Amino acid sequence: MTDTANLQQNVPARDLPKLGVRRFGAVNWLGLQTLILRETKRFLAVWTQTLLAPLVTAGLFLLIFTVAVGTRRGEVMGVSFLHFLAPGILMMTVIQNAFANVSSSIVISKVQGNIVDTLMPPLSGLELLIGYLAGGILRGVVVAVAISAILFPFIGLGIHNPVMALVWVVLGGAFLGALGIVAGVYANKFDQMAAITNFIVTPLSFLSGTFYSLESMPPVLQGISHANPVFYLIDGLRSAVLGVSDSSPWLGFGVVFVATLAVSTLAWWMLRTGYRLKS
Repeated sequence: MTDTANLQQNVPARDLPKLGVRRFGAVNWLGLQTLILRETKRFLAVWTQTLLAPLVTAGLFLLIFTVAVGTRRGEVMGVSFLHFLAPGILMMTVIQNAFANVSSSIVISKVQGNIVDTLMPPLSGLELLIGYLAGGILRGVVVAVAISAILFPFIGLGIHNPVMALVWVVLGGAFLGALGIVAGVYANKFDQMAAITNFIVTPLSFLSGTFYSLESMPPVLQGISHANPVFYLIDGLRSAVLGVSDSSPWLGFGVVFVATLAVSTLAWWMLRTGYRLKS
């Protein structure tokens, strides 16, 4: 029998927290499952805003660029401009929705004063991190599946490597989901959250090779783009969908993994310490 089990057996339940032992074990599976279900039901309850709207927006992007530019643009990296554009729009939609799902959940709870309902249950910082990230990633995956299943057939686009495409979508949801936690914890008002979205998330999304290849950019802008993790997300998904990319997918995977780990660590610290949540 382990030391933890001995403590749980011989020490009254009310005294276990004083000894740093949780009576339900190392992981609060019930609490974690409940948090994930809550975050999932949040966006499913308003599916017209969280799922249908991104699908329509992505379709409008493809339509507008096809009508305005597509017929005159020619091929990009050996594929039609419309096919080149589609993976970038898909990833842009995924990361925006993953960020919005997590950040809005935290900010709304803080503004309404019910963040205590999340902080009081016996959930560790890591369990809170996983619960919030799961909701953001799942929303991103659902949006990606909807776009690829409904819009891609209309433009005659298949997926070169579906497994890697899913990996990149999950990575994108995790990176922007973690960033959403950091932003949501930091922001105390909706206008602060809007400022973060407008001046950080949107530029990261649009200035990342979504609508253009880096081959057409000046060297200085190419260097700036290579410092943007979102560029590697879009380029990696483009490689999985089309089989072509601006840079090595393995390099991109490493950059995104390190960036996600760094932002997730910061988010974990915020949740564990209650930074700007308990005051």
